[in-house]
Amino acid sequence: MSVPQTSAQHDVVIVGGGAAGLATAASLLKRRPNLDVAIIDPSDVHYYQPGWTMVGGGIFNQGKTVRLQSSVIPDGAKWIQETVTQFDSAYSQVRLSDGRTIGYRALVAAPGLKLDWDAIEGLRDALGRNGVTSNYGFDTAPYTWAQVQAMREGRALFTQPPMPIKCAGAPQKALYLSADHWRRQGHLKNIEIEFHNAGAALFGVAAYVPALMEYIRTYGVNLQFGSRLTGVDGAAKLARFAVTSADGTVKNIEREFDFLHVCPPQTPLDIVRDSPLASEAGWIDVDEVTLQHKRFENVFALGDSVSTSNAKTAAAARKQAPVVAENLLSLLDGKAMTAAYDGYGSCPLTVERGKIVLAEFGYGGKLLPSFPRWLLDGQKPSRLAWMLKSEALPEIYWQGMLKGREWLAAPQRLDALNKVA
Repeated sequence: MSVPQTSAQHDVVIVGGGAAGLATAASLLKRRPNLDVAIIDPSDVHYYQPGWTMVGGGIFNQGKTVRLQSSVIPDGAKWIQETVTQFDSAYSQVRLSDGRTIGYRALVAAPGLKLDWDAIEGLRDALGRNGVTSNYGFDTAPYTWAQVQAMREGRALFTQPPMPIKCAGAPQKALYLSADHWRRQGHLKNIEIEFHNAGAALFGVAAYVPALMEYIRTYGVNLQFGSRLTGVDGAAKLARFAVTSADGTVKNIEREFDFLHVCPPQTPLDIVRDSPLASEAGWIDVDEVTLQHKRFENVFALGDSVSTSNAKTAAAARKQAPVVAENLLSLLDGKAMTAAYDGYGSCPLTVERGKIVLAEFGYGGKLLPSFPRWLLDGQKPSRLAWMLKSEALPEIYWQGMLKGREWLAAPQRLDALNKVA
């Protein structure tokens, strides 16, 4: 069978112009400025998604979290403003919505994931009115803050779907910042707060749970584990949940609300799930350490779309990008890969305005703090961590990560990690 003809050929094609894709492009071009790199992404704008929780908490202005996509494409990269419709990995090609076929020597897949708003009956129509909101949307995060400010009494519901989701702490960050505002305004005593978590634990890494539970008690939160949001009737202000008990039985309940913050279920993109790159679960099937695809050696992937067991955060992508850059260049040069990813992810849990529990961990829940404990103890609420989140991290993102400046992100060496293992 003949190889399909390509419309263009590049050394490296990066699918996805989000945090992971742009950081990888910048890291590649930092190491090899003359490399022919093409980024395929249809978006006109680029979002700093970690900032949306702060928008919903009244700390950031919405405009602080968005820039023109053209302004963040790394110097030296070509931007193809189209949508990929097919991964044709057997021929080292991708197909675009305009009919073109783009060939590559190596592919970096970083298309992100799907926020499945339609998986919850009635949610899409309810969002942005009748007290139904989500910090997972650029357009709805400001509505979160408006509703928090307006609320004086009643019932506030916060939800978290089954894992995996991007930024697993974000659903409870919304809760903490909202409750802290109500406390400061003297309204907390009149507001009943429920956290409906489809999982069985407040946070996946046990070391951080004690500090978080202190705030759950302080804010008087009613924790509901095994409780999954299934439907929303915004006009009637009713939320429906499927509650799974310890013996596995499922009961459907309804809860009235005055305020409802929703974290939508999250799944692989259809284009990924239906591609040869997908694992059985639908995510891009890569080696957890090298981030190389398990079946196509000239394919690497990172970010929210991959099968790795790390937390899906921008901090993870910041650590993954240099690993992909180094290993991809080794592949192109016919050399052995040397860079290793240890599963690092970070979740700055904004437990109140001015304090954060800085969760940093890797594969298996291993704690991976960036700072000595005497300076910043991630297991305790910290003002320094708040300054890091509110002041430093946005600049590290825009001026560091997206420009190939790998502050505190140098890859581990594969041989050293193997010795530890």
